[in-house]
Amino acid sequence: MAPSGRANPSIAQGSNSVMMDVTSRYPFAGSHIVMPSPRRILPLFLATVWVAMGPLVAAPALPAVAAAAPGLLDTPSEVINFALLDHHGRMHELRRSNAKAVVLFFTANGCPVARQCASKLKALQAQYAARGVEVLMVNANSGDDLKSIHKEAFELGVWHLPVLRDDTQGVARHLGVRRTGECIAINTRDWSVFYRGAIDDQMVEGAQKPAASEVYLATALDEFLDGRPVKTARTAARGCLIHFDGGEGPDALPVSYAREVAPILQAKCVSCHSPGNIGPWAMTGHRKVKGMASMVEEVLLARRMPPWDADPHFGKFLNDASLTLAETQTLLRWVHQGAPRGEGPDPLEAAKVPPAPEWPMGQPDIVLRLAAPQQIPATGVVEYRHIEVLAGNTNEGWVGAIQVKPGNKKVLHHIIARLKDGGQQDHLGQPEMYVGWAPGSTQGPLPRGGGKYLPKNARFDFELHYTTCGSAQTDATEIGLYLLKEKPAARFESVPVVDHGFEIKPGDPDSRAEGSYCFPQAATLHSLTPHMHVRGRWMKFEALFPDGRRETLCSVPRYDFNWQLTYVLDKPRKIPAGTWVVLSGGYDNSVRNPANPDPKKFVHWGEQSWDEMFLGWYNVTWDPPVAGGGSAGGSP
Repeated sequence: MAPSGRANPSIAQGSNSVMMDVTSRYPFAGSHIVMPSPRRILPLFLATVWVAMGPLVAAPALPAVAAAAPGLLDTPSEVINFALLDHHGRMHELRRSNAKAVVLFFTANGCPVARQCASKLKALQAQYAARGVEVLMVNANSGDDLKSIHKEAFELGVWHLPVLRDDTQGVARHLGVRRTGECIAINTRDWSVFYRGAIDDQMVEGAQKPAASEVYLATALDEFLDGRPVKTARTAARGCLIHFDGGEGPDALPVSYAREVAPILQAKCVSCHSPGNIGPWAMTGHRKVKGMASMVEEVLLARRMPPWDADPHFGKFLNDASLTLAETQTLLRWVHQGAPRGEGPDPLEAAKVPPAPEWPMGQPDIVLRLAAPQQIPATGVVEYRHIEVLAGNTNEGWVGAIQVKPGNKKVLHHIIARLKDGGQQDHLGQPEMYVGWAPGSTQGPLPRGGGKYLPKNARFDFELHYTTCGSAQTDATEIGLYLLKEKPAARFESVPVVDHGFEIKPGDPDSRAEGSYCFPQAATLHSLTPHMHVRGRWMKFEALFPDGRRETLCSVPRYDFNWQLTYVLDKPRKIPAGTWVVLSGGYDNSVRNPANPDPKKFVHWGEQSWDEMFLGWYNVTWDPPVAGGGSAGGSP
């Protein structure tokens, strides 16, 4: 650990975008659509195809056309929340924008119309950022990926303008976007669309004018920001057709509930969304799922479900609970088709999910129990409780697996059990964390060949954090220990990396923190565990190897306090001695953070949920085994 507890600030970090603060809102008043005459519809269609597919040439100025393109009337009355990664690896969530207006511009690599618009978008962002407008490009083209998008943005000189990857095409489907070159301008006061269409009229039927005579988007933004009615709210966007996987509209391939949708739900959702389990509603059949179909779309687009926050571009994990791209697209297409029942039996009605066993790994060798159930009041703040628990073991030994059995998930926010004596201290001087649990925690055997030492007559400190739920509750959480028959080859340890000295300023949407640690001895890395509180927004785990290589081990661009996840590497990684591990992250203390208890406060390290923590564990076995961790001088 660097002596200051903070790592070198020169280390680059990923982040979520910093957005404009909101001081006022402007209502959207009436609008109208300028429609073409019927005799112009066919030429307009042919010209649009020609412009999208062929070269762009100069032509004499032609009359401006502000026409409603196919699909324009599909605009939802309220734009659904969504979260998308940009080409820098930052997560952008619509409902967290602090701008007065958000402009989405749909693009695709290589599309001539979209390329012509890049410099215009850059100028618009520069012109309107100070007035509270955020411009985001969105790529929903199935043939593009973040790497190629990154390259195209660099070539077009829009490196710093976020290009969001709509990999599921769910945002484009929701908004009814069919072509690139289309802008969607959103009022963040009520999430309605106040303008939709082209940036300007430079692209005309079959040609490109030397210069635009009508700047539709800029005019609409000026009217909106001035509190005036937006007179021309819709125009025709002329760009490349977007290919939708599985088709779109009447040409879409029908999705089978029985053969496609229900099996996905069974594999990825029903374990929680079943009677008696943690899900708030049970997927007991088509009728129930169809009734929640709009919510299914919302949580998929906002990436709230399934609970998995790791960026798929960094690392592979054994416990990956996410849906594949194809699975997500299948569910979204089914929702957009009206969630039909179709033919065949209902697999969800026939499925019977057995109740979880009391101890999934079998009866433990030792059960750590509270002396008496904990009484939790109905309301108010419950201070952290520290209770000594005796193991009662008459011989020393080694533990190969640990399971926490929470007594009351309604109120137990987390538990951490530390070995009070006979164990070791971590490099911060704290007693060894033996095990921790919070909602979403992964439990199972320790890595093969690893174990935790258990001294004779072991004493544990149970750190219990409870949150009230409106009614008085009791809790009798237990921890099961499974002993190894032989001494393990290596000792398993959770190495903490922290920053105790951060300060989060009021209203800051991306306040940074960073910590680091130098491995004094070679180790094998098995998993990573981030921990922040309700203002936590993103966290990244990196390794700086002695040979100069730098690698992102895990990136969590959208941290969710409700799910305290551990990311288990699919293959353990060797960490050479002298490797610096760096933990970086950011907090959202803005009014747009729905979990923020008070955006007007300065926030520092503290135990309660309205305080903050910055803590990540690198879970390792030491190779060769050592008595403890350690720290090295200097900084990365």
